[in-house]
Amino acid sequence: MKTYDIELQRLKSAKHNKGLIELGVDVLVQPRQAKGEDAATTSCLSIPVDDARTLLILLKQQLTEIDKLNPRSRRSGRC
Repeated sequence: MKTYDIELQRLKSAKHNKGLIELGVDVLVQPRQAKGEDAATTSCLSIPVDDARTLLILLKQQLTEIDKLNPRSRRSGRC
């Protein structure tokens, strides 16, 4: 399995399309070097705190829009 270090540099957009939330971003992707036998075989996403807060706000907005498309009986009790 290939692993990567992914650095989010800029959030550009967020939209939902047919059940998927698409994020427009500028990222820096570099292969991750294994640091020994105990190293996890997962990729790492680095996000500055301000961008993480923005991402959270954008995701909440998109999920709210998706919920509005569902009938009331399928919203799991949300208003």
